[in-house]
Amino acid sequence: MNALLRALTDSRGIENIEQALGMPDITSDAMRRAIDGWFDAWFSRVPPDEEDPCQRIPYAVVNKLGKAVFAEYDSSLQNTGTPKLQYLDRARQASERNVPAATDFLSPAQQAMAMDMLRTAGISDTAYVRLGGYDDAERALLLFLPDWLDAADAEGQSPIRCLRAQFRADEKLTHRDFLGSLMGMGIIREKLGDILVSPDSADLMVLDTVADFLLQSWNTAGRARLNVSEIEPGHLHIPEVRCEERRDTVSSLRLDAVCATGFRMARGKAAALIESGRVQLNWRECMKPDRQVSAGDTVSAPGFGKFELTEIGGLTKKGRIPITVKCYQ
Repeated sequence: MNALLRALTDSRGIENIEQALGMPDITSDAMRRAIDGWFDAWFSRVPPDEEDPCQRIPYAVVNKLGKAVFAEYDSSLQNTGTPKLQYLDRARQASERNVPAATDFLSPAQQAMAMDMLRTAGISDTAYVRLGGYDDAERALLLFLPDWLDAADAEGQSPIRCLRAQFRADEKLTHRDFLGSLMGMGIIREKLGDILVSPDSADLMVLDTVADFLLQSWNTAGRARLNVSEIEPGHLHIPEVRCEERRDTVSSLRLDAVCATGFRMARGKAAALIESGRVQLNWRECMKPDRQVSAGDTVSAPGFGKFELTEIGGLTKKGRIPITVKCYQ
């Protein structure tokens, strides 16, 4: 906001919002149209005699423009628990300081939002790599590349370290036991990647900023004693993904119709679930039951699980569409 005030009071050399704020203008087309429409409506109004027209300028530009441009980003980032503009800050660090710069671990939804924001800001997807510690990791970070670092060599600059916590098999610890133990030690979720639980051990991806602390201090989960050590990424125990294939025919490839198969519920209930905002399509919130889905799309909802639309067949004689979904357990 201070930058906007400076731009208003001293416009010398400041021609656009990028120069005023010192960062890329990531205002979407829809937001820009809304701002333009508001300005048109405001300045086309004839002020009453007792109102000084000049008083409208700071109110219009500073208050309304600031809210219109930044409120959308503030809200979306706060909802994910991600520090504001972390993605753009890391991109700028890598570009200006010419050093690798990484985000914290991000959920799939946060990754999708980050990539959308970076694309809007004009940052190429070749400017960063996604790293999670192993192939197909769900939680991952974005590592922004300086000029001298190629994507193929990015693993060597990764801040991710792999730990193994061993315990007795009869303790039967779960993902919740490990996550609860770490939260109890004050480790926030953003510092932790995937937790891969096996019968007698759990492998964790963590940021290097907390790895040494965990090696020295983490020794219990639930009532079980742990023996924690560092391992190489190639030694990770990656559990087999359990999934179930379901085949069905649907009248169309609408999201509610496909969700009815994937979540095993009536189509009306699927539509209500989507409209409530609880369904994500490819990790992005979707509230439109009539949204068309395609092969390869992933659909998830808290409390209902996750599935992938893996195959779409040709029309049957009755005009229905055969589909196959892979439901993850």
